[in-house]
Amino acid sequence: MLHSAWSLLGQVQGIETVRISRFYETEPVGGPSQPLYLNAVGILNAGLEPQELLDVLLCIENQLGRVRCEHWGARTIDLDLLLFDSRVIHTETLMIPHPRMTERLFILEPAAEITPDWIHPVVKKTIDFLYHDLKNGNRLKTVRNS
Repeated sequence: MLHSAWSLLGQVQGIETVRISRFYETEPVGGPSQPLYLNAVGILNAGLEPQELLDVLLCIENQLGRVRCEHWGARTIDLDLLLFDSRVIHTETLMIPHPRMTERLFILEPAAEITPDWIHPVVKKTIDFLYHDLKNGNRLKTVRNS
């Protein structure tokens, strides 16, 4: 599914894949008992606005058979928009940066692999710092802007 998702993203006009992390097998977070997940993070050059890019991601999820039945339930694919340049966006349908990314090793570990020096626009810490901080047992929560 991850390979298919990256392939479909690459077919969208105005989107170029710059870099993709390795795939990481991780335990699910929250929700009912589920199998292990594969996670990856990528960097894109996108000639789209954030909401347009989110719409593309949701369309690809649908193409790959994603059905939203249960909050945090098992799913075929889950594509999230984590960061968009250094923008902070809070709308009904889109929150950038992703509101829980600083609390999730399955996001921070692959992100630190490919973009360790990227600075989180709200907490003003590098991805590498956030990854190692969380890995060492700290839990930095993202403050949501109004």
